Amino acid sequence: MKEIKIALLDMNNNHVNQGMRNIKELSQQFKEHSNEDVSITIFDVRYKDEMPDIDDFDIFISSGGPGNPHKEGYAWEIKYTDFLDQLWHHNKNSEHKKFAFLVCHSFQVASIHWNLGNICKRKSYSFGVMPIHKTAEGEQDFLLKNLPEPFFAVDSRGYQFIEPNYETIAEMGMKIVALEKVRPHIHLERAVMGIRFSDEIFGTQFHPEADSKGMLANLKIDKNRVAMIENYGVEKYLETVDRMDDPDKIILTQAQILPRFLKHASSEIVKSLVMA
Repeated sequence: MKEIKIALLDMNNNHVNQGMRNIKELSQQFKEHSNEDVSITIFDVRYKDEMPDIDDFDIFISSGGPGNPHKEGYAWEIKYTDFLDQLWHHNKNSEHKKFAFLVCHSFQVASIHWNLGNICKRKSYSFGVMPIHKTAEGEQDFLLKNLPEPFFAVDSRGYQFIEPNYETIAEMGMKIVALEKVRPHIHLERAVMGIRFSDEIFGTQFHPEADSKGMLANLKIDKNRVAMIENYGVEKYLETVDRMDDPDKIILTQAQILPRFLKHASSEIVKSLVMA
């Protein structure tokens, strides 16, 4: 039996966060149902300056987190972008691939590092359950194809990815797979919400790990509740709370994306060992 080693990269900088709880729970569920021997190790990247050695793990899930995704001079920032480069280089040069999923803050940091577009501050904080639209490439991607168009996910961010650098994205073999909802009354470019960085690396601006329990906890935080009411009104806020347990919204998104990523990564890792 092959041991599948998962590294969870906590990017929350010691802030209480529902997303990390969700990522741990989804990883644990995968471990309990896997035919392989699965180990899970957590690294506190920003607060404790911990980073996994790429050679020691097979799968990496890097969380969202607060603050500015642009470099501010912290030691962990260099280590993290080195990790991204090592991962990319390994997959280009080895038949034994390593897999990574980058959520929100991690997605932004990677997009800045690879110069994929303009990652800038939003005019106001975005928070809520939002419709996410698949691109033509997203419709074909196995992580998204079982979701409706649009599908719904938790959006929680002060920054946005706009003005994609299409030339660099094409050169690196990447694909934009999801965009934020159409806002016809607002003359602003739609943000990029998901990228297939490579066959092994996937990232989302939204939170595919989020559950209704965590969402309700987040809505008790003044900043989040105020942001949602300011952006969408009291009626939409109440509707969101009311729809939190809809099986076709964030429950479906949570059940599909990360579990499918883990299952696929595991099967590919085992397959490469059998063929070796």
